[in-house]
Amino acid sequence: MRIWTKKTRLALLFVILILGFIIFCIYQSNSIVITKSSYYNPKIPADFDRFCIAHISDLHNKMFGEDQAELLNKITNLSPDIIVVTGDLIDRRKYNLDSAMAFISGAVKIAPVYYVSGNHEAWSGKFPLIKESLLAAGVHILDDAAVGLSKGKSSAQIMGLADPDFLTSNYFEGTNISKIKEQLNRWSTDENFKILLSHRPELFDLYCEYNMDLVFTGHAHGGQVRIPFIGALVAPDQGLFPKYTSGSYTKDSTTMFVSRGLGSSVIPIRVFNRPEIVAVTLRNNDV
Repeated sequence: MRIWTKKTRLALLFVILILGFIIFCIYQSNSIVITKSSYYNPKIPADFDRFCIAHISDLHNKMFGEDQAELLNKITNLSPDIIVVTGDLIDRRKYNLDSAMAFISGAVKIAPVYYVSGNHEAWSGKFPLIKESLLAAGVHILDDAAVGLSKGKSSAQIMGLADPDFLTSNYFEGTNISKIKEQLNRWSTDENFKILLSHRPELFDLYCEYNMDLVFTGHAHGGQVRIPFIGALVAPDQGLFPKYTSGSYTKDSTTMFVSRGLGSSVIPIRVFNRPEIVAVTLRNNDV
């Protein structure tokens, strides 16, 4: 009978642990989770009660099945009234518009799609082509624009902010928020129920200052790596142990939902942080 040495057993255990970690990371990076929430606000018009918004962010060229079938099937099952996309459909380091458009081509068949840019679109140098492709597919681009949403006899406003990195060329230049402040100020006195799309969760205090009602953001990737019971490890423009990475945040009359996103950028894996579709149902009462 063969007797394994202690060194051999340790080597085998090490191999098993490495294989287990690889399998875990593959699962974490590819298995989509749907996070459903209800948002209550008496300002929501009556006809928008139970209005469902599917929120997608930070695809970064990631593919989920052939022609994005897995991702699109999950969105279809939500039966959303609209789909909102808060930037970084592409990754500037590995630019591939085809994978982004495979998702968009399917999404517009499910529900109207509203989009704002992210920093990767801004720094890609290819935004005119991206914008042209999105418009041709029927996407509503809301970079520094607002449009009305109608349902029954009721209406609401949906608006969006172009990513501030159109004004910079790299992370070292910081974030120029001057244009964002100007745009938010124009909308601040609108008394309609307001839905804001922005790539940037770290600007939450600004959204509150300018009286936005419901805000959808991404960018943080959920921290990419999350530590159980602690939260996100690091996020762009927020640094270590970032504040706004996942879930909802409320201050005064403003609530912001942050998507953990779908893809990855610099770090090619997600840990305790599965790709996420956010689904928010509007309610004008809590009954």
